Amino acid sequence: MLKSGITKRWILTTLLVITVILLGIAVFITLSVRNYYYKTVEQKLQSMGQSSAVAEYFNGYIDVPNDTFASRAIEYARNFTGINSAWLWVYNKDGEVVVTSTGFISENADDTDYVAAMNSPSGRGLGRGYLDSGEKYMALTVLLPKTGDRSNGAVRYLISLEDVDRKVVDLGLVVFMIVLLAMVLVILSGLFFIRSILVPVKKINAATRRIAAGDYSEKLDVHRRYDEISELSDSINYMTEQIARTETMKNDFISTVSHELRTPLTAIKGWTETLITVNESEDETLSQGLKVILFESERLYSLVEDLLDFSRIENGNIRLRIQKIDILAELDEAVYVLRDRAMREGIDIFYSTPDVPAPANADPDRVKQVFVNILDNAIKYTPEGGKISIVASIASGEISITFSDTGCGISEEDLPHVKEKFYKANLSAKGSGIGLAVSNEIVNLHNGSLEIRSKLGEGTTVEVSFPLTPVSSAGGKES
Repeated sequence: MLKSGITKRWILTTLLVITVILLGIAVFITLSVRNYYYKTVEQKLQSMGQSSAVAEYFNGYIDVPNDTFASRAIEYARNFTGINSAWLWVYNKDGEVVVTSTGFISENADDTDYVAAMNSPSGRGLGRGYLDSGEKYMALTVLLPKTGDRSNGAVRYLISLEDVDRKVVDLGLVVFMIVLLAMVLVILSGLFFIRSILVPVKKINAATRRIAAGDYSEKLDVHRRYDEISELSDSINYMTEQIARTETMKNDFISTVSHELRTPLTAIKGWTETLITVNESEDETLSQGLKVILFESERLYSLVEDLLDFSRIENGNIRLRIQKIDILAELDEAVYVLRDRAMREGIDIFYSTPDVPAPANADPDRVKQVFVNILDNAIKYTPEGGKISIVASIASGEISITFSDTGCGISEEDLPHVKEKFYKANLSAKGSGIGLAVSNEIVNLHNGSLEIRSKLGEGTTVEVSFPLTPVSSAGGKES
């Protein structure tokens, strides 16, 4: 697990950031509590050393002999109400400690607060220091009213910080334990989360390798929860299905094209051999053979053109030769080319168009190719005795041509895919399966649309629309 790149990145980024943040919070909480306690001690000292109360108590004992002052100081210390939580020191005018509430004087104690008071206009000084015993304290010194610039003594209040610091340390330990517990929970939850990602990712990686090797039967079911991993699994499954279907279509296409090429080539070869061996007097045989050769050659030519168009579409090299044309004129030519074939196969064609031209900027050859492909499919899938209806109409600046047949139709499962390259809903029918895909691409390049509606066993309707230059309203004609 720890060797994983994702786990390493998580440890080096997320975990480190979380650790720094948690430690920062712990330090902030500890310092905040420490400052709060120290502030409380300070407020307590300020309350004890109210200047007015001290000055009032020593009123009348200013600038008196040291002995007299010491007597008053002892009395003040005896009546000191904060003796249970603080210490009291009293200085005389010479800066000597004359009395303490504990009876002991720390000779080497810090006196930063006393010095600060002496130098302060307010006569008050606050500071922290250590006694001879090493005990930490906070002290407030309040000067008695001066005579000119001369000191008349001071009162010093001291409170031990040992209990405060002990509480702060205890709190710091608690906060540290909480932080440590939080880090453990973060690590465990993080590793569990990473594992929930890495395990399916490893399965997906192994599956994609098998798919890359050609095993399209592989199905992923690595995550039952609906999240990004399950979506990825579904996407890969869908991709596999699409690849498998495309692979099948490709194989069918190769098989179909091979058959389509082999059949006319066999006929051409056979009839060519026959024509070589027949006598010049057998004109009927010669004529029939030439017709077969022409027909099969046209099939080969059409197939090769479809393949070339497909190649151009795949490579993005298909080009249009845009010029002003009449869409209906190209439709007339397409119907004229295939009408005889439909009649030979026993299929009736109903053809109706407006009696005005349909001018457009388009490639005439490509437009006619679209009509020929659609009509050729209609004839191909319509049995003898069937009907094909071709109706054109002009409205809202565009022309719509509808090709409807009574052929075999297309199933609901196949209908969404019939415009895809190589797709053939009916594998028994002749053709490469790319004519409709090419037609759809050509229509799109002309900013038009090609829509297909069909019902299995009842027939198919293909509607093609092209934008036109402005035209007047028109009536219609039938043929």
